[in-house]
Amino acid sequence: MQKIPDRNFDALVKPTKLHRSLYTDPDIFELEMSRIWGQAWIYIGHESQVPNAGDYFTTNINHAVPVVMIRDKDDSVRVLHNRCGHKGAKVVDKQSGTVRGALRCAYHGWSYRFDGSLLKIPNEHGYQDTGFDASEPCYSMQPLAQVSSYRGFVFATLSDEIPDLVTWMGGAITCFDNLCDRAPEGEVEVAGGVLRYEHDCNWKFILENLNDTMHPMVVHESVVKAAESYIATLPPEAAKQRREAEIIPPFGASYENFENTGITGFDYGHHYDGGKTSIHADYSVDPDYHEAMVAAYGETRTREIYAFNTHNVLYYPSLTIKCAVQNIRVIRPISVDRFVVESWSFRLKGAPDTMLQRTVLYSRLINSAMGMVGPDDLEVYRRTQKGLHSPVNDWVEFHRQYGKDRILPDRIEGGGTSDLDMRTQYRAWKAYMEQSYQRGVDYA
Repeated sequence: MQKIPDRNFDALVKPTKLHRSLYTDPDIFELEMSRIWGQAWIYIGHESQVPNAGDYFTTNINHAVPVVMIRDKDDSVRVLHNRCGHKGAKVVDKQSGTVRGALRCAYHGWSYRFDGSLLKIPNEHGYQDTGFDASEPCYSMQPLAQVSSYRGFVFATLSDEIPDLVTWMGGAITCFDNLCDRAPEGEVEVAGGVLRYEHDCNWKFILENLNDTMHPMVVHESVVKAAESYIATLPPEAAKQRREAEIIPPFGASYENFENTGITGFDYGHHYDGGKTSIHADYSVDPDYHEAMVAAYGETRTREIYAFNTHNVLYYPSLTIKCAVQNIRVIRPISVDRFVVESWSFRLKGAPDTMLQRTVLYSRLINSAMGMVGPDDLEVYRRTQKGLHSPVNDWVEFHRQYGKDRILPDRIEGGGTSDLDMRTQYRAWKAYMEQSYQRGVDYA
């Protein structure tokens, strides 16, 4: 990757504030792509997207490096650099599909097995006595440095030094368990297509906003009031309309309600709000779904699964999940002031279709470009991106409840309206950028 001069990160990120250039400087963005997105575990896709041998899904692991996730003939899931070992062309151009037999480059016809190894070179005798060695890894579609899957969710990294995926997730791994345990069969699968929403601002804004509970009652005030007014007009028998409209008002909860949810932070920048309660805690439970859960887990365990209730869970820097509504959002950076967020919905295996319908409804109302909540957030991101070009103040602050965090052996806990989420992310940001990350972050 491009060599970019080191920066004085102590001067850019302080315990309660960070320099505005983190959002506006293209050189810092490029360094982030190398040292954060090039070192962390990045979410690639779900195993259910490639159910059969030869099925593939393509994406970028950062803003520029193309990869392909493919199901091999031995049923394993591979993640390969999407690059021909000959002239370097992308071998797979479509986002998803099925390959029959072998991967084949459209330029000179070099073909590859599903594990990336070189299978055949057309007119190969032209390489005789030239010193060319087809067995050298550089001529294959090479695997990424590390690839791992947890409960069907596939991650990969360009680093061979980052700890294994489970270690990297730390205590935040329980949120993946809760998401999957909400399925009577203990597994989820991707259902339907993807909602893509392009944002003309820096990729970090959406991660900061996930568990920022000081903004909802301001940013979403108008849509919450509109939803509440609409609900007040509904007759008792309008159950379907009421169920849809009632998704919106929790976004306008009081400061006190959000404070009670709490925020929990972990090594490597991960965090979630909630746990014991969240804005999803009062959702009604479908009786048919509850019956299926009790049959699978028993009443006590079922209640335990319901009781762990988070809002947004961030696996820094690329993935956020919602356990209670089986929805994920994937961040794909493009440039210093542009990124794409993808929203995927999941089916709970063994659950009635009404659960998937709720998930799809939630995504449409909240995360879609035509939704009722996400566009509010994008508007303030845009205003912030523009405002930060002003030199009148070089700093963005996150002092709220600083010094009041509860430091535990494997996590840090704070009030739901604290800036703990920001402090967690930028402690990790700085460690990645300094290339000094290791287990046992000092939270003090």
